[in-house]
Amino acid sequence: MKILRMREICQAVKGEVISGSEESSVERICTDSRKAEEGDLFFPLIGEMHDAHKFIPMAIDRGCRNFIVSNPEEILNHPLKAQLHVIEVEDTTRALQALASYYLSAFQMKKIGVTGSTGKTTTKDMLYYICSEKYKTARNVGNFNNHIGLPLTVLGFEEGTEVGILEMGMSEPGEIHVLADIVRPDIGIITNIGTSHIENLGSREGILKAKLEITHFFDEHNVLVVNEINDLLTKENTEGVYKRLSVGYNGKSDFIISDITDRGEEGIAFTVEHNLDTQKFELTIPGRHNAINGTLAVAAAAELGITMEEAARGLKKMELTEKRLNIKGKDGVKVIDDTYNASPDSMKAGIDVLMSTKGMRKIAILADMLEMGKESPKYHREVGRYAAEQKVDVLIAVGDHAKYIAEEAKKIMGEENVIYYSEKEKLMNEIKTMVRLGDIILVKGSRGMAMDQVVKKIME
Repeated sequence: MKILRMREICQAVKGEVISGSEESSVERICTDSRKAEEGDLFFPLIGEMHDAHKFIPMAIDRGCRNFIVSNPEEILNHPLKAQLHVIEVEDTTRALQALASYYLSAFQMKKIGVTGSTGKTTTKDMLYYICSEKYKTARNVGNFNNHIGLPLTVLGFEEGTEVGILEMGMSEPGEIHVLADIVRPDIGIITNIGTSHIENLGSREGILKAKLEITHFFDEHNVLVVNEINDLLTKENTEGVYKRLSVGYNGKSDFIISDITDRGEEGIAFTVEHNLDTQKFELTIPGRHNAINGTLAVAAAAELGITMEEAARGLKKMELTEKRLNIKGKDGVKVIDDTYNASPDSMKAGIDVLMSTKGMRKIAILADMLEMGKESPKYHREVGRYAAEQKVDVLIAVGDHAKYIAEEAKKIMGEENVIYYSEKEKLMNEIKTMVRLGDIILVKGSRGMAMDQVVKKIME
């Protein structure tokens, strides 16, 4: 983060200095009092369960002297009040977002927003590696993609950053709008429209409308890149005043994917054609679906003047974010750790990777997909049927909703090859006795199921 003065911060957040000096300098933004240090600006955020204003004394004890507050009580009553530099605002979360927006406006950088039901983190990471071939590039890490995580990411960008790549997550209508307002992206990417969070958004059409909020601040100078293979991301559904670029398998798309070679755990290769230019790409990460994610990244990068040859060099260096199709091995057993999140599309993609990975038995451990709404049984049955049709050797379903995965798979695989656990803990007690030398095991489920615990148990 480049150094800011409390004076300009006060103007950015439309607050009022109630203590200390406007010339106090800020070197870092902090929302966790346990990590606050000298030179930090502490934002005590108010959530559904906690008001972080009560942790202000802890931040002071750790050396922090700069604060933005909506309730000054802890400041006014503190013995070190005279040493504190404090701005009062109506809402600390909105102030954090306003400061992030101001901070971004001070940079001469290109900003790319990435959203979609699945694949957005992978596509963001791909873009990072591609753009880093030519520009000083920054991105959000982990799951810092919401109304708090994204501003914190932005406020950590170093001076001189030329390209900022920002994943935008959502579970409710209006959330992408807030993020797009902060970032004002030059380029937007929609990876696909699936069923994630359909419980909150009502339908896939509702999800599409929410994802298109990324274009709310677009004009003729902006670009939207879409995965035209997805049935809802048609030209009719996604065109606007902005430039639209599409990725697909045929000549109707701007970037055409062909010749996908699946090398299992060693990755994939594929070819992209654009404006009579053809380039072969190699990825060291598994999954045929990543040809689409990779091409979306290539298309966005082309708008920054990055050639497909340069993009190919960047993609070859890519490493996956933790818990996304990471393949781990120990004692002759391989585990495909894809425990970050789950939807029908990503479940099927994980099963495809499992079946293309070399090994003896192919075991799928599939847990609940959460926030599927009233259609949850249908979506879980769909996954069970797909796993069975792809001929997994053993299917283990975990959780209340996953019983439908098991029920559907049994119709094809038979009772003996499908195991159901209503509780994850029972599986964890028994999993070590079920694993054999040479097994390939996919572990996947929604983040709320914490299936990474199963991965750790297998790898012990």
